[in-house]
Amino acid sequence: MLGESKAFSGFSVDSIEGAKEFYGGTLGLRVSEDNGMLFLHFAGDTDVLLYPKENHTPASFTVLNFPVGDIDEAVDDLAARGVTFERYEGFGQDAKGIARENPPGPAIAWFKDPAGNILSVLQEGRA
Repeated sequence: MLGESKAFSGFSVDSIEGAKEFYGGTLGLRVSEDNGMLFLHFAGDTDVLLYPKENHTPASFTVLNFPVGDIDEAVDDLAARGVTFERYEGFGQDAKGIARENPPGPAIAWFKDPAGNILSVLQEGRA
C-alpha cells in the first residue's frame, strides 16, 4: 500500500518568505507556495515541503543533501552567492569547508538555511 505512495519529506522553517528567498533565489531551486507552505521541486519529480512553525527550532542534523558532480565547483558557486559553510570539529575540513576525508562517505560541505536547518552538498559518484 505505502510502497505505491508518492511519499515526500518536510521540515519546518521560521519564515516561508525567508525560505522562498533563500531556496528560490540564493540556491536557484524551483519553488511553489500552496496554503502557506513552500514546496521545493527537484529532479525525478521529487518534492520537499517546508512548513512554517511559530516556535521553530532548527534541526540538529542534516535535513537536505544535494549530490553534485563537482563539489569544489558547487561550494565555490554557493560561496559566491553568499552561502557560508559550517565548520565541525573532527571532520578535517579544508579551507573551503569541505570534509574530504570522511570515511565511509563522500566529500561533503555543510551550510544552513535562514531558519538554521543544516543542508549539505556532497560529491556524487566518488567516495
